Amino acid sequence: MLPWNTALLSAPGRLLERCTTGSSSLYELLTALPAQLQPHVDSQEDLTFLWDMFGEKSLHSLVKIHEKLHYFEKQSPVPILHGAAALADDLAEELQSKPLNTEIGELLKLLSKPNIKALLSVHDTVAQKNYDPVLPPIPDDIDEEEDSVKIIRLVKNREPLGATIKRDELTGAIVVARIMRGGAADRSGLIHIGDELREVNGIPVDDKKPEEIIQILAQSQGAITFKIIPSIKEETPTIEGKMFMKALFDYDPTEDKAIPCKEAGLSFRKGDILQIMSQDDATWWQARHESDSNPRAGLIPSKHFQERRFALKRPEVHMQQLKISNRKSSGFRRSFRLSRKDRKTNKSMYECKKSDQYDTADVPTYEEVAPYRRQPNEKYRLVVLVGPVGVGLNELKRKLLISNTQHYGVTVPHTTRARRGQENDGVEYIFISKHLFETDVQNNKFIEYGEYKNNYYGTSIDSVRSVLTKNKVCLLDVQPHTVKHLRTLEFKPFVIFIKPPSLERLRETRKNSKIISSKDEKVAAKPFTEEDFQEMIKSAQMMESQYGHLFDKVIVNDDLTTAYNELKTTFDKLETETFWVPVSWLHS
Repeated sequence: MLPWNTALLSAPGRLLERCTTGSSSLYELLTALPAQLQPHVDSQEDLTFLWDMFGEKSLHSLVKIHEKLHYFEKQSPVPILHGAAALADDLAEELQSKPLNTEIGELLKLLSKPNIKALLSVHDTVAQKNYDPVLPPIPDDIDEEEDSVKIIRLVKNREPLGATIKRDELTGAIVVARIMRGGAADRSGLIHIGDELREVNGIPVDDKKPEEIIQILAQSQGAITFKIIPSIKEETPTIEGKMFMKALFDYDPTEDKAIPCKEAGLSFRKGDILQIMSQDDATWWQARHESDSNPRAGLIPSKHFQERRFALKRPEVHMQQLKISNRKSSGFRRSFRLSRKDRKTNKSMYECKKSDQYDTADVPTYEEVAPYRRQPNEKYRLVVLVGPVGVGLNELKRKLLISNTQHYGVTVPHTTRARRGQENDGVEYIFISKHLFETDVQNNKFIEYGEYKNNYYGTSIDSVRSVLTKNKVCLLDVQPHTVKHLRTLEFKPFVIFIKPPSLERLRETRKNSKIISSKDEKVAAKPFTEEDFQEMIKSAQMMESQYGHLFDKVIVNDDLTTAYNELKTTFDKLETETFWVPVSWLHS
């Protein structure tokens, strides 16, 4: 057995040698191999084995495929240009003249499908295009002393280039001001901040304004060729933004006179979550919507810039806040609703003494946020309900409590008035002395408090903690300016604004309803008046305008049952789903 084994082992060397010299194909050599080995084989059994092995049809097919691929690899093949769609039509026509069987029927069915025809049509369109950049020849008379020039050709599609330009104040040259993250220029990696632009599609731009150049780019079709002088500055590598901001105001770049390029701006609404991609520019950040699949960033005003712009309007805003504050001082907390007569003759029920100074400094721009999901072992988030008097907030809260008294709870208020016959301490109220109440006020133990008919009333922080400690969801309704003081790591409040419907709808749905008077006065509830409706709408507009950036959810109480179901669904999601919260709530 040794002689033919030795010959077999040495045969690949000769085969390789003949293949590399090109004298024979691998398939021909494979076919001839058993005959070449025959003199070295002792037994007929071994010879039969060799013939069977090298004569296997599947092996021959593999070798033929290999040879074809090797041949086409050397040819550097390009897509066939005569058209796959036409070839498919010819094939279908030829198959129809053949005797029909299962395979032919299936193939004809495939070739007739619209999606297959569309795919072949796309193939033909792509195959006939030349994607290699066609660059102008280098001039023979180029000056060796001239700055190095780079020619860049980008294929234009429907998206913008993703770069802004400006005229350098010192040199007068047109330079690239910024590259938008995720845009076409950024993805190409060929254009950089500071590059000097010389030509666009062969048109010199030295004497043109940036607006004129942008117009040239907008009118260009297909590919755009840039002639630039690369910047000598080295760009520091940047990392994709991992910072997320909640927008606290509405923004429309088309209405912003300060933005350097309106087309590059990113519009957003109050409450949108923005991923900050770059803060390199102190005035204009680059951001994208967190839920947007488009990776391209847009320009938004930076936090500092937006605050500066707001400061210019501050005197006007401050006057508006003073008017609102004066209007609020004649109002009362809904938990102790008063008649209109009472509201006109009494002052300051549950006013938070710190709020006015805080409001003037609180500029709603952006708030850094992070995703948060309540864990099973954590306390429930505090739920804060806000809304104007008469909107139905107490009715919604009552329905929630009745639905599950073991799951929902409310705070017990403090008061300095005397306990009445059927009242129990710690049930209707927590009764304390006036001196102790004033001491607690000085120690900031109350969320809000006020005085009515020489008696103090207040909601303490400890009363909220008491409900949460019992593993219940605490339902707390407060005046909207108090909300900001509750936004802490301990409570992680979710703020829901209960909003009235239109004035016409109020007249229709509340015509037989009554507004509740004070608990402390045995006065019958009175029907809503037109003045009540108008005041409710006006109060809701003021709340949403001034404090809307603090609201996590807005529910319109058009119909009590519908509003309750929406509220209940929100509560269920709050306990199981992920929400965006201030980053400060995630770190102790």
